[in-house]
Amino acid sequence: MCGVVGIAGKSPVNQMLFDALTMLQHRGQDAAGIVTCHNGRLFLRKDNGMVRDVFHTRHMRALLGNYGIGHVRYPTAGSSSSAEAQPFYVNSPYGITLAHNGNLTNAHEIHEDLFKTDLRHMNTDSDSEVLLNVFAHELQKRASLEPTSDDIFHTVKRVHERCKGAYGVVAMITGHGIVGFRDPNGIRPLIYGSRLTENGDKEYIIASESVAITALGFKVERDIEPGEAIFINDKGEFFAQQCAEDSRYRPCIFEYVYFARPDATIDGISVYKARLKMGETLANKILRDWGHDHDIDVVIPIPDTSRTSALELANILGVKFREGFMKNRYIGRTFIMPGQQQRKKSVRQKLNPVELEFKGKNVLLVDDSIVRGTTCNEIIQMARDAGAEKVYFASAAPMVKYPNVYGIDMPAKAELIASGRSVEEIRDIIGADRLIFQDLDDLKNAVRTTKVPTVQEFDCSVFDGVYVTGDIDTSYLDNLEKKRSDTAKKKKDGYIDVNIDAASVDLSGIKEEL
Repeated sequence: MCGVVGIAGKSPVNQMLFDALTMLQHRGQDAAGIVTCHNGRLFLRKDNGMVRDVFHTRHMRALLGNYGIGHVRYPTAGSSSSAEAQPFYVNSPYGITLAHNGNLTNAHEIHEDLFKTDLRHMNTDSDSEVLLNVFAHELQKRASLEPTSDDIFHTVKRVHERCKGAYGVVAMITGHGIVGFRDPNGIRPLIYGSRLTENGDKEYIIASESVAITALGFKVERDIEPGEAIFINDKGEFFAQQCAEDSRYRPCIFEYVYFARPDATIDGISVYKARLKMGETLANKILRDWGHDHDIDVVIPIPDTSRTSALELANILGVKFREGFMKNRYIGRTFIMPGQQQRKKSVRQKLNPVELEFKGKNVLLVDDSIVRGTTCNEIIQMARDAGAEKVYFASAAPMVKYPNVYGIDMPAKAELIASGRSVEEIRDIIGADRLIFQDLDDLKNAVRTTKVPTVQEFDCSVFDGVYVTGDIDTSYLDNLEKKRSDTAKKKKDGYIDVNIDAASVDLSGIKEEL
């Protein structure tokens, strides 16, 4: 999962891009990048790390220009190489930079076609570079010295025809403008806004989430529709057109469960309200399955994503809601961290229990979802160590049984705790006294809203194994399994973990000898 932003301004955009990426930092903490355009020249800064660490004063001063795009990333294939930090650049035609959120499911086939037929070279294994070269090749075929909006929209149409999967894209065509477009299923979010300057000129912003737009003082215009493209040229003129023949809203439901900020609005749906509804439906299931005479004394969320759902759940159950874990906000999101040892170690550093809220009580812990189960086990043990009598666990999402192929770096299927296991088996593994999951239909109903009738379907593939693009088969998933296991990721990054007195030792320096 990544975050993208593009700004077509009337004054320098470097600080605005930095601020927008900071607002999108939750979508990726592995790498960050910004590229700006001034007088036909590009100025780029990108590297591994958080936004605040990648951009220093000297870098910001060098990012000249009123147009630019930015990206925050975490690795979708386990690699943490800075070579795959975005935006990517290709010099022909015009000089195009691109930032991408999502994943192409046919990237390998396109990669070969680009080399053999289009005679284009790829410098990384990133599907985003593949997408950039498809876009560049199709635009070059229009052979126009000054690209028009028709040229841009024809190019995006060809991208839709050649590329399968999920993508929310911002691209900058040097000296000509900024483009934003979205895959025909709308799996990944993309939204745009505008504002008037003091001189009455209009500036535009495109971003993965509405929070990056409103925080900069822009007004949200609307979501970019599935298959649609927008183009803001170098004169500040705005164009929009549907570029896919068969488009429909099927956004990733996991955006609402986990990835998006609660104050975001995606496809007209408030993430905050959706999570409140998740808590309500989960509470009703607890009352049905566990009965009104349950012995829960207190509801405690696992910070931060589950807090909204847990609060409404406690209200419905009529029990106390308490903050039982204090979070160290300088530790990254453990779901994103590669490597089991690093995840396990970070949980204890990230959360610290407030013993007063646990001692002698029957506690219901609420999390947004359970993926590997490793952190659940650690947190439940922390609750017991803090004096809890019984520890119950509730997931605001259904059981995650299948890998994601649309840009979320979930582990291999064999590493998903719910894969091939019953609720009782999972309960035993994580060490809870009782365990309950949200039902998938309840989750869908929680996200649906009568105010947005256009969004009725969702990509729920991690829960039901149904991949909405229709091109995922057993061989694809088998190949994905080999790439996504922790062992495969360690080999890709060139190191081996050796467990010595519970310490993880990096042997990357001698990988060639091994």
